Amino acid sequence: MSFFILRFCGSNGDFSYSVPEEMKGGAVVGNVAKDVRLDARGLSLRNARIDLKGSRKRYCELNVQSGDLVIAERIDREQICGSKTSCPLKYELILENPLELHRIALQIQDVNDNSPRFPNDEIKLLISESAIKGARFPLDAAHDTDVGRNGIQSYSLEKNEHFSLSVQTNPDGVKYSELILDKELDREQQQDISFVLTAIDGGSPPRSGSVMIHVTVLDVNDNLPVFSQPLYQVSLAENSPLDTVVVTVAATDTDEGANGQVSYELSLLGDEVAKLFSIDKGTGKIIVTGQIDFEEDAHYELRIQAKDGSGLASTAKVAIDISDVNDNAPVIYVKSLKNPIPENAAPGTEVGIINVQDDDSEGNRQMRCTIQQNAPFKLIPSIENYYSLVTTGELDREQVTEYNITLIASDEGSPPLSSSKTIHLSVSDVNDNPPVFEEQSYSAYVSENNKPGSSVCSVSARDPDWRQNGTVFYSLLPSEVNGVALSSYLSINGDTGVIHAVRAFDYEQFRSFKVQVVARDNGSPPLSSNVTVSVFITDENDNSPQILYPTPEGNSFMTEMVPKAALSGSLLSKVIAVDADSGQNAWLSYQIVKSTDPGLFTIGLHSGEIRAQRDISESDSMKQNLVISVKDNGQPSLSTTCAVYLVISDNLAEVPELKDMSYEENNSKLTSYLIIALVSVSTFFLTFIILIIAVRLCHRRKPRLLFDGAVAIPSAYLPPNYADVDGTGTLRSTYNYDAYMTTGSRTSDFKFVQSYNDNTMSAANTLQKHPLDNSDCFDFTDTGSKFSTLVNIF
Repeated sequence: MSFFILRFCGSNGDFSYSVPEEMKGGAVVGNVAKDVRLDARGLSLRNARIDLKGSRKRYCELNVQSGDLVIAERIDREQICGSKTSCPLKYELILENPLELHRIALQIQDVNDNSPRFPNDEIKLLISESAIKGARFPLDAAHDTDVGRNGIQSYSLEKNEHFSLSVQTNPDGVKYSELILDKELDREQQQDISFVLTAIDGGSPPRSGSVMIHVTVLDVNDNLPVFSQPLYQVSLAENSPLDTVVVTVAATDTDEGANGQVSYELSLLGDEVAKLFSIDKGTGKIIVTGQIDFEEDAHYELRIQAKDGSGLASTAKVAIDISDVNDNAPVIYVKSLKNPIPENAAPGTEVGIINVQDDDSEGNRQMRCTIQQNAPFKLIPSIENYYSLVTTGELDREQVTEYNITLIASDEGSPPLSSSKTIHLSVSDVNDNPPVFEEQSYSAYVSENNKPGSSVCSVSARDPDWRQNGTVFYSLLPSEVNGVALSSYLSINGDTGVIHAVRAFDYEQFRSFKVQVVARDNGSPPLSSNVTVSVFITDENDNSPQILYPTPEGNSFMTEMVPKAALSGSLLSKVIAVDADSGQNAWLSYQIVKSTDPGLFTIGLHSGEIRAQRDISESDSMKQNLVISVKDNGQPSLSTTCAVYLVISDNLAEVPELKDMSYEENNSKLTSYLIIALVSVSTFFLTFIILIIAVRLCHRRKPRLLFDGAVAIPSAYLPPNYADVDGTGTLRSTYNYDAYMTTGSRTSDFKFVQSYNDNTMSAANTLQKHPLDNSDCFDFTDTGSKFSTLVNIF
């Protein structure tokens, strides 16, 4: 089939195309891109689309890639427009950014795809035998849904001896035929006559339809039915209920009997119209038999034929105008929508294009569209029932993640009709929130000697952003602790924020430190925040008390002299101990666990001061050995012991064999001491003689024997970080005491003096006996007032 596609542009810039019906899908109607002076890429960028005005099928689509308007589905002109000569389809071409509207009219050309049809399978005529030659008898007109040249153009009659055919055209341009009696009828010779009537259209090739004409010869009937008026003009509201009477037509026949009885029927009806109306054959009432819709067709024309009992007929026309009723609510169409919307979209950003359509007419299609709820959006009217949906304020996904916007469209009919449509808009996330820690700072308490890998504490930060923008990773800010890299002490789980100890801590090395934890999200660019974690090392009782005085040096031991006249409560000596722990772990207590004479001496529970529990008597043993236990207050407690050797004597000359004092405490070394004793016997007398000479020399000079029991412990001797706490049994390094005694008296004088500093006489100024010496030699220092004696016996 050959066809032409025509196009022209109206003065208002709209476009019109003309295409034949029945074109195959995919056929090109025209190139819209050229008509709007855009290339195919421009159509795609501007989101071009084609909308059919009204509620019909689309029939055509726009190929955005090529810019062609193509057939989408079969077009049947007769189904769309019926018998109307003009059959346009109206489209709207919509371009965005900026919004632009073009109207396109697609004129559907008729194709000869329908054959003529007669309303009945047979035409029955009752013709009186009295009919004169040349009498005319109207025949039922054939109906062809095609129009123009494709409609009925001629009729032909099967050759017979009585009738010929005359083709006529009524004022509406409809061709119909009449039988012309060429030869009078004679009922006695032939009562029934049959022949074929054929209707031919003007298509190429032409189509035809036939009907059998059956003529019955009757007696004389010379009057036709006559209508009361040739044209009936009526108005009918759409949506009229079924069986509503549209109009009643009336025709009269002056003949009598059966020749005067008139019956009515509809003629020249299309298939769609035949579903809407029917006529009562006896009364002439035209009633509604289908759904009347103004939007489908606003005007109908019916042809009514009135026949008498002999088959004579006349026709009249009924013109029905359909009046509009506000029966169509506005319909909201979302033509485009940007979803989701970034939360940093500026106010005034266009997020969608809304179109509202109403199939009613005049005032019934006047519409307005609004947003129902209070949301940061508004509608801005644009081109003819088009609205732009824009933002009116700033969006924050962390407060509102999505919006359900209800659009309300209402017309101005009576009563007004409205419809609504809900648009779901999501707000997409932008990385605009840094992680926020749950606390302004964190404190962690860790016991020393912890296991490496144990958990110290956990930090947590929240980021209200979404997905990777809200995914938080943790890290430690590089720093140093006591000159060592922080990574040697702590590590952090980047996902959970749990801080672990890399190695064991020692309270005695350091007691606290601070670390900066960084929480960083995974956005682009990433945002971060810091928090300070203070780590406090808690003490454990992991250090035993350390004896500072008396201090054992190798295999030597120290003794102190106690005046024979010492009274009860006299300070005789002092045990000095420290504990590197702190708190109650360093709270020391002293106890005598072994003593030569259990009732003679007592020790202060927390001071370590050794005092006489009673007055010293002559019967008391000269050599007194004490085993002192020093215990801390930790859980469990730790302890250590030391030995204190005391000699009860007012004169060094009275001190014999001091080396034997260690016998009781050194049973495990008995063999060694026996060997030393055997060696010493050989030198005993020589030593004794030297001692007597020395004592006599001292008496000659009459010195005052000063027993200086002061013990000064330089700070350099103290263990590092020992707890320096008053009242816990650990004395300060500068606390000392002095013991004085005179040579000519049996009483001793004890007193406390002010604290010594590091220049206090050291242990080097004590009376010592070296293992390599062959004789016992005492070093006496006479300063005029003091005689300081410390004896080390090996």
